[in-house]
Amino acid sequence: MELQFKPVNEKNRKEILSLELREDQKKFIESIENCLSEADSHSCWHAVGIYDGNVLIGFAMYGLFWEYLPFGRLWLNRFLIDRRYQSMGYGKAALMDLLKRLWKKYHRKHIYLSVTDDNQTASALYHHFGFAYTGERDMRNERVMVLKIA
Repeated sequence: MELQFKPVNEKNRKEILSLELREDQKKFIESIENCLSEADSHSCWHAVGIYDGNVLIGFAMYGLFWEYLPFGRLWLNRFLIDRRYQSMGYGKAALMDLLKRLWKKYHRKHIYLSVTDDNQTASALYHHFGFAYTGERDMRNERVMVLKIA
């Protein structure tokens, strides 16, 4: 596994938009098109393709969200692995690499994300990495989780 995170740009945008989830997963996350539109209109968000070598296997979006002043919150706002590459270890490997990159880039002691109540697979993955529920809900009524980095 040779994971890389490449910014979404005009060269790879069409390929990124071709990523697919299983039908039963589509209710858990906004479409990639919506995510990219949000990233295009809000400079705090960074959208990246997740690659194994030259093969696109997933997508993530993260950024420092300043609504929580004065310090802001570092959010892993979107994370998905294409349906064709699920159950192959990519989710855990990509999340581990991404969390390390976020910590190195932002030097924050907390990384936040949110999950829907019924997304047990994602919740289990995030719990595996040390994320815990905060008791908060985000603007879409999803449960907020936080990873506290020592």
